[in-house]
Amino acid sequence: MPDPAGLRVLGIDPGYGRLGYGVVDRIGSRLCLVDAGVVETSPGPMPERLRCVYAGVADLMARHRPGLVGTERLFFAKNQTTVMGVAQALGCVLLAVGEAGLPWVETTPPEVKRAVTGQGNAEKRQVQFMVARLLGLAEAPKPDDAADALAVAIAVALATPPRG
Repeated sequence: MPDPAGLRVLGIDPGYGRLGYGVVDRIGSRLCLVDAGVVETSPGPMPERLRCVYAGVADLMARHRPGLVGTERLFFAKNQTTVMGVAQALGCVLLAVGEAGLPWVETTPPEVKRAVTGQGNAEKRQVQFMVARLLGLAEAPKPDDAADALAVAIAVALATPPRG
């Protein structure tokens, strides 16, 4: 558990095939990696995949007990089918957050990039490099979904005022 004066943030990169998650503690100005990975679902009927997304996020919240959950605002310019599935997965995430009674923050991709790299138009590799640097890691976590979720968690943790 983090220091009571700190903040634990669960960052989520929504998806229905693979949902990235990252958990960080912010204690003062220090960021610490708690956990990162993915919740994967098997190909099959969408209701079962969404049930797995919901159950996976609910389990993450029960295990890590975050004080705040952050997601990145969805943006898809090309594939409407994909955006619908990801939006449905995000709905399951928000249901789990609501049932847990946790506060939720949505951040935009440029806000995440700016918080992590100092530039709102940074390339994906720059973001991953800085995620590793900010968390004191030798390299960015794999797969990319986990690193993306950690970037969201970092951005939300840095933007949230300290308690007390």
